[in-house]
Amino acid sequence: MDEPSPFGRVLLVTGPESLLAERAVAGYVARATTERPDAAVTRLEAGQLEAGSLAEAAGGSLFASATVLVVSELGDLPADLADQLVALAGDPGPDLALALAHSGGNKGKAVLDRLRKLHLQVVDCPSIKPWELPQFVSAEARRLNGRTDAASAAALVDAVGTDTRSLAAAVRQLLDDTPDRLLTEPAVRRYFGGRAEVTSFSVADDTLGGRTDGALGKLRWALSTGVAPVLITSALSNNLRSLGKYLDGRDARLRDADLARNIGVPPWKLKDLSRLSRDWKPTAVAEAIQIVATADAQIKGAASDPGFALEQAVLKVIGCRGRGRR
Repeated sequence: MDEPSPFGRVLLVTGPESLLAERAVAGYVARATTERPDAAVTRLEAGQLEAGSLAEAAGGSLFASATVLVVSELGDLPADLADQLVALAGDPGPDLALALAHSGGNKGKAVLDRLRKLHLQVVDCPSIKPWELPQFVSAEARRLNGRTDAASAAALVDAVGTDTRSLAAAVRQLLDDTPDRLLTEPAVRRYFGGRAEVTSFSVADDTLGGRTDGALGKLRWALSTGVAPVLITSALSNNLRSLGKYLDGRDARLRDADLARNIGVPPWKLKDLSRLSRDWKPTAVAEAIQIVATADAQIKGAASDPGFALEQAVLKVIGCRGRGRR
């Protein structure tokens, strides 16, 4: 069935995942302007609105009989405009297509709750959790008429990182450069292998795995190519905390999916954590986290040579590995 006309209707987009929110609004605007090419498109930030400007923007112009109005950042809407906006959303009229966007959080929640009671068309865009990113990559491939598998999607997340815009751009690039529009692990390594080798998480992986030469070599290369020192300590801290949570929860008889969700990692990461757990004890993980915290403070101002501070932290963390193992 065809989608209903955007005119005389209101789209409410909520949530902090800005890429998905922008796509929802863009699709709504595209449908409206396709239906009525003469429509005037106006985009306003809620914090800049006044009573007169809202009424003027919603009322069209001398040159267009229809209006597409996008109001973003509803959390910044002045309190004295809440009644006017809710009234407009309740009765937009046949010549207005109204899109409202709220980026999440408690700011502006009162007006958001009032809008939800109007039974508008709602698109929720919650933050994508780390363990959901491979599924996001797979969905992006399908959206662009391409294909991939779970292992290749996970490899792309490892190589590119957790930023959804970067991942979406990487998926498009890989599919556009592949005749059969198939995203594979070899393609990921070919296009992003150099980048993956110097990521902060690659340094952290070698550190927790006790690979001293690899960890120090990748650390020096990462710093020489512009990777911020704070990203190194962040990756070390994240990996150690994930390992600590795994050590605490592995005996809880949970399904892999539930355990991964509790830890905050994708399910395929459990194999890596299981392998690491053979050489790490909870007390050693706690000590290593303190070492990384000290290094983090040093590189943020207390150390004259962040590179040296990071090298010492890597060596000390590696020294914690295996401590207490029989």
